Amino acid sequence: MRRFSHMQLGIVAAAASFVVAASAARAEVLMYEAVLEPENMIPPAKSPGGGLANFTYEAATKLFTWTVTYSTLTGAATAAHIHGPADGEKSAGVVIPFASAATPITGSATLTDAQAADMMGGKWYVAVHTAANPAGEIRGMIEK
Repeated sequence: MRRFSHMQLGIVAAAASFVVAASAARAEVLMYEAVLEPENMIPPAKSPGGGLANFTYEAATKLFTWTVTYSTLTGAATAAHIHGPADGEKSAGVVIPFASAATPITGSATLTDAQAADMMGGKWYVAVHTAANPAGEIRGMIEK
């Protein structure tokens, strides 16, 4: 039977710890989405448009990332952002403005503890605004 030195055992233990830590970190990535529809606006908007937003949240780093796509709006998007806190029946102020409203919208932000709690609690939504619908043309609650 082969004997391992303390150094070799240390290397094996360190590698095992790294694999466990990496697996735990990956397990902490949460996925969310929002289906963007004109009927979700308060009040509902008149539009043939729709879209989908996908999000990831890394609990360890509090990094929140997004990709938002949409189509068939009444005109060019004039603004797009994340609003909150609110439920599906209420409107709220802007929490995270997007740098651009052009589809696809991608970006990231590091959340505070309060923001993370609101987002994970289903109190945030995405809205895309147009000139014809300045209060918002399509909207979707961020859900798991």
